Amino acid sequence: MAFSSVQFLFIFLPLSLAVYWLLPKALRNGALGAFSLLFFAWAGLKGAAILLALAAITWLGGLLLEKLPRKKPLLILLIAAHLAVLAAFKYAGFAARSINALVPDLLPVFAPALPLGISFYVFTAIGYLADVSGGKVAAARSPFRFFVFLAFFGHGPSGPIVRYDQQLPCLDAKAAERQVSLDRFCYGIKRFVLGLAKKAIIADQLALIYSRVTSVPAATVPAPALVLGYLAYMMQLYFDFSGYSDMAIGIGSFFGLELPENFNYPYLSCSVGEYWRRWHMSLSGWFRDYVYIPLGGSRCSLAKNCRNLLIVFLLTGLWHGAAWQYVAFGLLHGVLLCLERLGLRKFLQRIPPFFAHAYTLVVLWFTLIIFGAHGLAEGLAAWKGILSWQSGAQGYTAAAFADTKLMVLLAASLLLCGPLQACFPRLKKALYAKEAPGLPGMVGLLVLLFLSLMRVTAGTYSAFIYFQF
Repeated sequence: MAFSSVQFLFIFLPLSLAVYWLLPKALRNGALGAFSLLFFAWAGLKGAAILLALAAITWLGGLLLEKLPRKKPLLILLIAAHLAVLAAFKYAGFAARSINALVPDLLPVFAPALPLGISFYVFTAIGYLADVSGGKVAAARSPFRFFVFLAFFGHGPSGPIVRYDQQLPCLDAKAAERQVSLDRFCYGIKRFVLGLAKKAIIADQLALIYSRVTSVPAATVPAPALVLGYLAYMMQLYFDFSGYSDMAIGIGSFFGLELPENFNYPYLSCSVGEYWRRWHMSLSGWFRDYVYIPLGGSRCSLAKNCRNLLIVFLLTGLWHGAAWQYVAFGLLHGVLLCLERLGLRKFLQRIPPFFAHAYTLVVLWFTLIIFGAHGLAEGLAAWKGILSWQSGAQGYTAAAFADTKLMVLLAASLLLCGPLQACFPRLKKALYAKEAPGLPGMVGLLVLLFLSLMRVTAGTYSAFIYFQF
């Protein structure tokens, strides 16, 4: 049940809001937890059962960690249990296929359905356990508050990955931080509508270009069409995931839950390192705090620092998916960051920002070809087709993959992903202002909502890209 689906917009969200606000404050976390469990159960009862079991293990584990004098053995056991569940559903089939490629038919290959949000709530749970073990936070006493923290349907499916210390002030339904003023509710509406518009009006339409280009082998597609298709994918990915994150923040505001920002105009970056500080910031922060820094971070020799970067981005690639293309994507970014540490970053800081920005966008686009292709072989074929500027099969032209309307939308997306906001700071400020919008803002939001609902009710929406991760 995507946030942009008819079921969510017209049934689930209104019903959950009505029940939540009609109940006394003492019962609201229980109701929110029940609706969150229902949301996950909608995607599959097995996935909901796994979520419930891991939530119970994490909650009880946190209480035990707080009491034990020697915490490390239990922490390792709990983290291993969470990673084992994630590996069983996400990586076991990939591992079996990879081994069978070397030794045919050695292992049975199976592909269990990936439970919704498992990559996100497993990382949330591991972060919580590490923070309790390190004394950064006290273990949660209320199972209802803890379940809302771990599995609130606003962030559970695709993040942002929340931290317990950040969420703690607003987890108590009676706390002042949880109360929802008119301005806060209107801010939630604004972020939700903006996110819905990003998804329904822009991302889902750009997906038409990408799906057409990748529906045939890359070796048969002319180079201009490959450039067009993967440029559309680059923009689709941003508007799809940042749109989801905006909607998540909006939904959190409806219930008094403050969710962290997950994007800060990443396509304005002037280096790959800056890009990762702006893109999926909650995931980047998680890997920094729980993997990179424990490995030694940058406070070590240059060789060890590069080793740490390669490990972190190998894991980042694997987190995104169980396929060799994601391994390659992660390693490519690790290598790029190593090059920046070896001197490229200083060079980029010395040259005019335009050229540093152009470099960053080009290398990001090339790595996203590998990320977005239907397999590593197709990604490499697309690279080859673009670099050799192949002519492709007869009859395939760029016009065959995108009409004028889609081309205009693609051009508009290139402006709306950050350049327009950078040129007009007042626009950027208005988009994130937490007070109720004025009359022009309200009219603009109503227009966006109307156009978005037209797309949704016409059945042209699709699941969010990061739901598959």
